Amino acid sequence: MVTKHLRIHGKVQGVWYRGWTVENATELGLSGWVRNRSDGTVEALVHGPVEKVGELIKRCHDGPPHAQVTKIESKDTVHDGAENFKQKPTA
Repeated sequence: MVTKHLRIHGKVQGVWYRGWTVENATELGLSGWVRNRSDGTVEALVHGPVEKVGELIKRCHDGPPHAQVTKIESKDTVHDGAENFKQKPTA
């Protein structure tokens, strides 16, 4: 199991990126959260099996149809205990 903190850059707000991330993470059986940041990025904490987290990160490089991802920053972090994947308010 691994936990990653992601910061997704590009045209990722106003294109249904958070909802898309919740759907994909849930499909992969991951836990954590996703939210918009006031600087225009999307932030996520993702926890689950290494290969499933890697698959979500791979998918996040494309995102939903109208997104234009330019960069994803990924750091190892500590799991926050979430049991499912949810959307959080903007920070």
